[in-house]
Amino acid sequence: MTQVAVHLVVNDPDAATAWYAEVLGAQERSRVPLPNGRALTVELRIGNTVLAVAGEWPDRGLRTPAALGGSPAALHLSVPDVDAVYDRAIASGATAFEPPHDAFWGDRTAQFLDPSGHRWAVDRHLRDVPADELAEHAAAMFG
Repeated sequence: MTQVAVHLVVNDPDAATAWYAEVLGAQERSRVPLPNGRALTVELRIGNTVLAVAGEWPDRGLRTPAALGGSPAALHLSVPDVDAVYDRAIASGATAFEPPHDAFWGDRTAQFLDPSGHRWAVDRHLRDVPADELAEHAAAMFG
């Protein structure tokens, strides 16, 4: 397990497992089944990151970002082809958040919301950007 592992509340752990496998290449490592055969929790691995998914339990305070009206957090994933992952995500039911583009900090990047409302940023590093150039771009954009 990585030092920090991610646990996401999703609409349906089985559907989310299939979605993350198809779109992000996640591999299922283990699952805890409920008596009805559905999954309580599924542990996935994306690269060296552990990602556990579990269904909503509103009475226990476990809700998806979609149910809460969004999330301020984003999960970042380095990928070899940002455009292909973004297109696959959108075709598989994700909501567009930010289309693929070359960002001033040196990455090709895009963002989408998965079916449960979690925001994913997919990135590929293109070039190292000197600190003074980063500061100049940030000042122009936010100054």
